[in-house]
Amino acid sequence: MKLSRREVLAMAGVGMTAGAGMLRGAEGAPLFEEVPASVSGITWTHDNAMSKEHYLPEALGPGVAFLDYDNDGWMDIYLVNSGACDFYQPGKGTRNALYKNNRDGTFTDVTEKAGVGGGTFGMGVAVGDFDNDGWPDIFVTSYGKCILYKNNRDGTFTDVTKKAGLETPGWTTSAVWFDYDNDGRLDLFLCSFVDYGSSAHLSCGDNKLGKRYYCIPRFFKPTASYLYHNNGDGTFTEVGRHTDIARSLGKGLGVVATDINNDGRMDLFVANDTVQNFLYANRGMVGGKWQFEEIALAAEVAFGEQGQPRSGMGVDAADVFGTGYQDLFVANVDQEMFSLYRNQKDETFRDAAQANGIARSTRLLSGWGLKFFDYDNDGAVDLILANGHPDDMIENYSPAVRYREPLLLFHNDGGKLRDVSEAGGPAFGRNWPARGLAVGDFDNDGRLDVLVGNNGGAPLLLRNRAGAGNHWVGLKLEGVRCNRDAVGARIRWSAGGVVRSRMKTGGGSYLSSHDPREVLGLGSAGKVDWVEIVWPGGGKAQRVEGLVVDRYVTVRQAV
Repeated sequence: MKLSRREVLAMAGVGMTAGAGMLRGAEGAPLFEEVPASVSGITWTHDNAMSKEHYLPEALGPGVAFLDYDNDGWMDIYLVNSGACDFYQPGKGTRNALYKNNRDGTFTDVTEKAGVGGGTFGMGVAVGDFDNDGWPDIFVTSYGKCILYKNNRDGTFTDVTKKAGLETPGWTTSAVWFDYDNDGRLDLFLCSFVDYGSSAHLSCGDNKLGKRYYCIPRFFKPTASYLYHNNGDGTFTEVGRHTDIARSLGKGLGVVATDINNDGRMDLFVANDTVQNFLYANRGMVGGKWQFEEIALAAEVAFGEQGQPRSGMGVDAADVFGTGYQDLFVANVDQEMFSLYRNQKDETFRDAAQANGIARSTRLLSGWGLKFFDYDNDGAVDLILANGHPDDMIENYSPAVRYREPLLLFHNDGGKLRDVSEAGGPAFGRNWPARGLAVGDFDNDGRLDVLVGNNGGAPLLLRNRAGAGNHWVGLKLEGVRCNRDAVGARIRWSAGGVVRSRMKTGGGSYLSSHDPREVLGLGSAGKVDWVEIVWPGGGKAQRVEGLVVDRYVTVRQAV
């Protein structure tokens, strides 16, 4: 049923507020409810190109994204699919998909009109306004050529990859838009996975069943990731070769851009599969060139507790413990445990996964997409994990591990993460071949919803029903001197006598991109005293007062 104009305006935060009643649900109701395709209209399905030869790229996709491609204030959805490559020729109709939000809980496929169908063996998606025109652009990573789609501001996109200088070779996975040099333009970091370019495509032989299987990445050679500087004229220059980024050969799968030491420069945490993770500290201009220093070993985030490399996949960053410093998270394969790294404020970290129950809950799982987000709007960041084993035959020779695995949800109880998956809803009681995960408020009720990409299956859309009685303020930050998306901004807000803070990080999760708006949870407080924003690049904090709760508002950088 279509929403009334009054309801649409209220949910969009135009001219009126959304009442607290919108946050209330039946007592004891699930925190999230699945939105089936019959309701949403999202009929697209991921084709993982699975073959008896078990080529490794088949096992790693897909990525997903929330974005407002048409600037109508409602989150649309982008889904990445497999495509033609040297070992796969898809059937007719296999393509990426862009779904327009109809503002009534349903979506319409507008891929062909928009011109964003892909055509490569797609992996991930990163959304960002690279040209600062106020319209989100789409970058697609692939096994093969990447694609940069420029938003034409009329519902269509143009492939400008070649013109931009971003025809990156090899096998790229996660990507992140961030402004590493604070020049006001979004730069681009690309995770490069393994060297898989041989025409023979290395076979690892047969498993215990006498069948080909997906090779463990340790059999493949590592590669260097890429850092592209935005030149401000629609083109990019690869500058990673001047830094530790080129000197550090890895097998990158996940990346998040954050500021680990509060120096005002964005750093990078990269999850690597079967080799050490990388932590690139942004050192600024050194000897006439911008430098990133790889410090993961010294920071104690490179290896597991036993000093062994793990199978790092999804990552994220947030101030979990309320110290004012960014903590890190990385998900690994089963038996390796996931890690929650607490920031020690001196460029070192300590693994707090055991103390938070993370290790116990994840011991038999393999994690991919994940995100720190405040699902119940109490002001503290919670955590969601999407899991699934990479080996589709694992159940035949490992009785404790499954190919399809459950989602996990953790609530932040005063700086301690508690597993509340049982209250998550029916979707948390089922198993999934999950990969990418994105969070975004698709129905504009102030509660962040979840989108999960499933390998070889339909996506999972979860509507957030949590936080009954809690209030919120939604911010769309608009940079003027800094990058338009305000990636790297620091936000503080006061409500009910409590002051909280957050950083707008870049990227995070696995292969996926999130709603760019920031939803500030107020708990039971019926008003927000003030909000302060320190925009990227430094400068005086900008204070905003008089905001009405339970609505979205655009905050433009003061100049």
